[in-house]
Amino acid sequence: MLRRVNQNRLTIDVMKKVVLLLFTCGTFSLCGQPAQQEINKQVWEPFIKTFNEYDTKGFMAIHSKDAVRSPRDSKTVWSWDEYYKNQEQGDQQGKTSGSTRQLELRFTERIVNKDLAVDVGIYKTTSIRADGIARSFYGRFHVVLRKENGVWKILVDTDSSEGGSISEKDFLAATGMD
Repeated sequence: MLRRVNQNRLTIDVMKKVVLLLFTCGTFSLCGQPAQQEINKQVWEPFIKTFNEYDTKGFMAIHSKDAVRSPRDSKTVWSWDEYYKNQEQGDQQGKTSGSTRQLELRFTERIVNKDLAVDVGIYKTTSIRADGIARSFYGRFHVVLRKENGVWKILVDTDSSEGGSISEKDFLAATGMD
């Protein structure tokens, strides 16, 4: 009888530990989700909107003043001021040409803690010339984000076409913004 009571206690203890483990795992896997949703709202949604609208001021407002930008295909590294200048030149050229562009982002890795995050993914930029001819470009991006005064900002932004090897296939294999 005593043996049976001990087995029941052991079974209950094991069940409690399993429930606690499942709860803990579920909590940790969900912990990043509210922060990622916050990043989507504060960074990625306005990033896409302002990029597509050639809105340099709005686009750069999403970035930390400590931002470092490296378009790796051109083997360059820019400070925030250099990034702003280059973005503004590109935006003005797009406006003048009458072209439009559509940026789409998909993610392959998203890591977030209290005030730092890393997002890695594939972008697709479709340029539509004034005559209607469209062409899509793909690349892999790595972005480090930092929460500054309660708001997520881009701290490091790098991307590369990896020698033109990134394609629609890579884009579709990545995960949409959740």
